[in-house]
Amino acid sequence: SWNVGIIDGLSGWRASIDDVSADTISRRFRYDVALVSALKDLEEDIMEGLRERGIDDSTCTSGFTVVVKESCDGMGDVSEKQGCGPAVPEKAVRFSFTVMSISFKAEGEEDAVTIFQEKKPNSELSCRPLCLMFVDESDHEMLTAILGPVVAERKAMKESRLILSIGGLLRSFRFFFRATGCDEKMVRDMEGLEAAGSTYICTLCDSTRAEASQNMVLHSITRSHDENLERYEIWRTNPFSESAEELRDRVKGVSAKPFMETQPTLDALHCDIGNATEFYKIFQDEIGEVYLKNNPTREQRRSWRSALDKQLRKKLKLKPVMRMNGNYARRLM
Repeated sequence: SWNVGIIDGLSGWRASIDDVSADTISRRFRYDVALVSALKDLEEDIMEGLRERGIDDSTCTSGFTVVVKESCDGMGDVSEKQGCGPAVPEKAVRFSFTVMSISFKAEGEEDAVTIFQEKKPNSELSCRPLCLMFVDESDHEMLTAILGPVVAERKAMKESRLILSIGGLLRSFRFFFRATGCDEKMVRDMEGLEAAGSTYICTLCDSTRAEASQNMVLHSITRSHDENLERYEIWRTNPFSESAEELRDRVKGVSAKPFMETQPTLDALHCDIGNATEFYKIFQDEIGEVYLKNNPTREQRRSWRSALDKQLRKKLKLKPVMRMNGNYARRLM
């Protein structure tokens, strides 16, 4: 059956004498049941994709691969200003997923054929909620406790196959999960890294602020979930009996247990900020006609920036900012 039943998100909470009861509320779907429901909703699209590719659907019962994008983010203040409900945290977190693509690989073939591609991957209509919880996204322990069962179900599905009736035949599906819908704050929380003000400024590599300021070009992705887990064990046990500073330098900013693997990526907010920063510089250069000047002075550049800020304030009601932020970037773009 693919009827989706809502279950208590705290059902995985271990009850013992030492454990404290959870002062929160969480509701979720079982991950495998939610994915079955999503695939059944896409049944017509899957069959149509097979027909368009000229594939005989009666012969393909295995070799299906589903790529799932996972998203998790805080929803901000959701408190009731009036009301007499239970006392719960005033912030909420939503974990959701999107079926990005479904591909089929026939036996003996080297390349897989995409039979379904989500046309609007960032739309709310294609994003399916999995878990909703009253919790502050900065509360690492509570997030770990609530999402622990979700991570366990996810791991079980990564290592197995789902057999589901699609188009009147049982077909085997394999899942790949890509947790790319998390902003930097959530990535740091899930991977057990120090908060955004940390000396270790990058979630993808071990660079410190000082190192990054010296090297603005050459970067490589060196962090991984498994390595973060190993570093957490070193942080927890301190096997070399090092001082706090030496230990922190060894684990490169890992300070809590990573509980969910995320994909190295740049979130939409930082894409917007990066693009807007670049265009902000281009606009200044256009105002000063930099292509006519060999080596403009600092005073000249300052005057160009002042002229640009004046225009942006007049036309777009944008006040000058010391550091590019998301709202400014989106407005500018």
